[in-house]
Amino acid sequence: MRTLLALEDGRYFEGESFGAAGTRVGEICFNTAMTGYQEVLTDPSYHGQIVAMTYPLIGNYGINSLDQESRSPHVRGFVIEELTEVPSNWRSEMSLDEYLRDWKIPGAKGIDTRALTRHLRTRGAMKACLTTEQISPEEATQRAIKGEGVIGMDYVCEVSTKKIYRWDPEDKLSAPWSIQKSPDGQDRRALPSTRFRIAAYDYGIKEN
Repeated sequence: MRTLLALEDGRYFEGESFGAAGTRVGEICFNTAMTGYQEVLTDPSYHGQIVAMTYPLIGNYGINSLDQESRSPHVRGFVIEELTEVPSNWRSEMSLDEYLRDWKIPGAKGIDTRALTRHLRTRGAMKACLTTEQISPEEATQRAIKGEGVIGMDYVCEVSTKKIYRWDPEDKLSAPWSIQKSPDGQDRRALPSTRFRIAAYDYGIKEN
């Protein structure tokens, strides 16, 4: 399925759709990390934004339930050059395509994300429209212009919480662990049990 990414200054890119179908408008930004796309998707600091990854191959190790920065993704759209259709990693629980479809987030592949990044670095921050609708680039550009960005938005209210909750309730990330034998043949003891309980104010906190 064709997908269109139109920037508010009139520049546009065409690619193929993955993830969910639909239209999203938000500030377009880029990330230059070679790994960690799942952490990017679930990072509260990207709330309301369309994120483009400059690294050319994304999705190769899939998605798992432990490498999340928060309980749900925050991006409005995800833009990449090439998608790995079949992830390969022993921790993988689903593909990136399945993950975005489950959360109803549209993705675009086949986009020259490095050209997009150079354009954004030259022209500055701007809004964009990512859509699978069969509309013209001009109409998509107008939607980007009229859509909301990040200026004047109170996203803290959307990423924070009013309820108290426990971090890592099943102790998957914080439980004591041990390695019976290290490569040098030495025993390794388990970490000591926790001595303190800590309360943190969640204004968009990240797991790491």
